[in-house]
Amino acid sequence: MVSSLPHPTTSAGRDGLAAFLARPDRAVVALDFDGTLAEIVPDPEQARAHPGAVPALAALAPSVASVAVVTGRPAGVAVRYGGFAGVPGLEHLVVLGHYGAERWDAVTGTVQAAAPHPGVASVRAELPGYLDRIGAWPGTWIEEKGRAVAVHTRRSTDPQAAFEALEEPLADLATRHGLVLEPGRMVLELRPPGMDKGVALAEYVREVGAGSVLYAGDDLGDLPAFAAVEKLRSDGTPGLLVCSGSTEVTELADRADLSVPGPAAVVGFLSELAKAVREDR
Repeated sequence: MVSSLPHPTTSAGRDGLAAFLARPDRAVVALDFDGTLAEIVPDPEQARAHPGAVPALAALAPSVASVAVVTGRPAGVAVRYGGFAGVPGLEHLVVLGHYGAERWDAVTGTVQAAAPHPGVASVRAELPGYLDRIGAWPGTWIEEKGRAVAVHTRRSTDPQAAFEALEEPLADLATRHGLVLEPGRMVLELRPPGMDKGVALAEYVREVGAGSVLYAGDDLGDLPAFAAVEKLRSDGTPGLLVCSGSTEVTELADRADLSVPGPAAVVGFLSELAKAVREDR
């Protein structure tokens, strides 16, 4: 194993990294966006990929089967905030947005999307008055995400208490409109059922015919992708699970093969992977 790379703490992770390095041309690299490639910020509209993310991905992408960004954001928004369009080396990048309901391909520069769920429009209309009626904490605010609606508590005086107070009533609201509630880092997202990062990742890995897969994430919405990699491993496809660690969410670190402290460290790891692959060629 290349000495400059951090060592996975699990045998499955070590096998996954070894398979990646042995045949990078058959590996899929899949990454969450917010909290993994971009820092979490109070205003999601101000989130941008770490300055080293695009160069690291552009250095790694030509050596692997595919690089995919798997995000709850609309695909087009992730492309803009990531700065992924028109980058040499990323000509075949794929962004799976809205948990896989949207797909942007760098080859065409276009977004393909399923029909919107009618429950999202209903929730969008009801949500402001609903938050007033249930006494949501001051500083709570709504983010319009196109195919989903999110309620943020990070700006409130006690973000965690505001989050906990909203979780049950928003779950009830989501169920009433045929949606599901997706909790995250001081955010509760109401979105359509039937698609998550695990489903999106598994389908994409099958499409590519990958021989190994690396997935990096930071939040609860990434747990289905972790489960998908674990299932792939049980079926014989090696995989490496990387946690972009934070003090807000610890569940991923408990299941990861490798934990690194946030987006800057994720970018550093990707850069080291790119170097390792080039050295072995």
